[in-house]
Amino acid sequence: MQFGGTIGFVGCGQMARALGQGFLAAQSIAANRIVAYDPFAEAGEAFAGLLPGATLATSNEQVVGTADLVVLAVKPQVAAEAMSEMKPAINSAKIVVSIVAGLSLESLCQGLGTNRVVRVMPNTPCLVQQGALGFSAGSGATADDCQTIHDLLAAVGVVVRVSESQLDAVTGLSGSGPAFVFTVIEALSDGGVRMGLSREVAMQLAAQTVLGSASLVLQSGEHPGVLKDRVTSPGGTTIAGIEALEAGGIRAALIAAVRAATERSLELSEEP
Repeated sequence: MQFGGTIGFVGCGQMARALGQGFLAAQSIAANRIVAYDPFAEAGEAFAGLLPGATLATSNEQVVGTADLVVLAVKPQVAAEAMSEMKPAINSAKIVVSIVAGLSLESLCQGLGTNRVVRVMPNTPCLVQQGALGFSAGSGATADDCQTIHDLLAAVGVVVRVSESQLDAVTGLSGSGPAFVFTVIEALSDGGVRMGLSREVAMQLAAQTVLGSASLVLQSGEHPGVLKDRVTSPGGTTIAGIEALEAGGIRAALIAAVRAATERSLELSEEP
């Protein structure tokens, strides 16, 4: 999808940069139709360096005044201040997309003075167009708005629409999930090094194994347990490894990680 308007980023942090780069890589928008602002000059400079041709504004209000679609991409702790700066330039013609963890649609609508709001939880693989994103729409977002957001985000990954009550779980699973998977890849690589492989070879094999296995799950449509059983022959090497994983509590640890991240997202929504 080629977005016909201008996209503005309020906040130039890592997730904003990942989305911006993903949109450019997918040719969803031209760089000269992206505008952004961050009070920290270093963040703005990093954004501009990664998205050559994008415009750096001098205020959040300028971003909103320039853009047709505004992405609120700040930390939860400073969201209220950012929204108060954005509010004077908000009007009914603008769509606001928030990627702020834990910030409810109700709080967004109140803080921005508009109901034309969509909450999105993206993740950093959007940078390589392999993101996993969930979104939920405010009462003022039309069906066309939702389709526009879906199509724009689909350029950088898999997109699912969920109820707002499920967005914290999306945050805990796919929002925080890349860090969990990076930890798994690092640990697999360490295992390879422990058994005599060079770090370079072990890392390449570990990352490709995770990538290939995930692709097989998505493309085959089969349950991961079925695919696991096909690799696990009686008395073989794989079942020995599975036994070690179960002894180490890998399932419980990953479930607990998603739960902890989800609960933290809920806590953020309750903090002043």
